[in-house]
Amino acid sequence: MRKSVLALALVVASALPAFAADAPAVVRKVLQQNDIAGGQTLTVVEVTIPVGGREGRHTHPGPLALYVISGAVSLDHEGKANITYKPGQTFFVESGKVHEGINRGAVPFVGIATFITPKGQALTTQVK
Repeated sequence: MRKSVLALALVVASALPAFAADAPAVVRKVLQQNDIAGGQTLTVVEVTIPVGGREGRHTHPGPLALYVISGAVSLDHEGKANITYKPGQTFFVESGKVHEGINRGAVPFVGIATFITPKGQALTTQVK
């Protein structure tokens, strides 16, 4: 069991976007991951973006829903106006849409993200 959890953590970490060396590191912690009907996987991730941090422009192969726990995140989202989300608010990102979360606030951002992806696919793909 311990080896499978470690292997899963390594797979998920390798699937997350790369970041600029000078930007504060974004931390993602997989809280739960389960295979579901239709050949898909449901993954719940705690996302922490430090002050001044940014995720880098990226996409997901399936939809994403995020709930803001603390701090604020500015979402640059393809085809939509930039919006800053605060504690208690949620947002949704469609499959394949380019977006990026940026912490322009004075405290770390923490949110809970739920992904539904095709089984075996990476959660995130970095976009240049």
